[in-house]
Amino acid sequence: MRFQDKTVIITGAAGGIGQTLVELFASEGACVMAADYQAQSLQDLGSKWQAKGYKVAIQVTDLAHKQDCEKLVLACVKVYGGIDILLNNAGIIPRGTILETTDEMWFSAMNVNLNAVFFLCRATIPYMQRAGAGAIVNTSSVWGTEPGPAHVAYCTSKGALACLTRNLAVDHAPDNIRINAVCPNEVNTPMIRTGFAKRGLDPDEGISQLNQSVPIGRIAEPQDIADVIAFLASDAARYMCGAVVPVTGAKPVYG
Repeated sequence: MRFQDKTVIITGAAGGIGQTLVELFASEGACVMAADYQAQSLQDLGSKWQAKGYKVAIQVTDLAHKQDCEKLVLACVKVYGGIDILLNNAGIIPRGTILETTDEMWFSAMNVNLNAVFFLCRATIPYMQRAGAGAIVNTSSVWGTEPGPAHVAYCTSKGALACLTRNLAVDHAPDNIRINAVCPNEVNTPMIRTGFAKRGLDPDEGISQLNQSVPIGRIAEPQDIADVIAFLASDAARYMCGAVVPVTGAKPVYG
């Protein structure tokens, strides 16, 4: 029970990794505030989690809007009295070169993948300062630290998020607030499968081909990423601050 009575905000809670994070933290004793913009999915999941006896509250949140980010933090404090851990897990993947990237694609990537993290951290850190401790784990991407082709908005937003993570870690390590990031490569989630379908490809075949490109033999499952996030949020990672951790199965972005 690594997270007994710890209060945790998890964004993107209705997604593949997000659902896994909620289950993991709640099963280990955490009080979870689960946030997502998919209202019906979040409500259905909230009922399921609560039926299991988990301490999970839900908050429908559109991370593209500053006000929603700030309301999420206030809702968590109202329900649980504080915030011990913030997991900035939500993200979107616009695909395209700069010539294929519309204004909407660019600003959506920045709003959800980067600006929301800024707003959430800015609203959360004062509560952690008052508590004398805290942990924040951001989900960046190895495509942000080692950019791949034809994802200019995505790579830029995730690269900036890695930089933001390191900067905040330096600033707030003296507050006993540990801020780290996890950088996955491909993960077998509904998001990546939807991406295949949008391009007219069979999702199962696409995953199978990706599996062959990974030295460890397969792309990540959501649990593989959630376990690393949980480690970084736990006391076992008490001396880790400012780390940007690749979780890739040894697969490079190129090669």
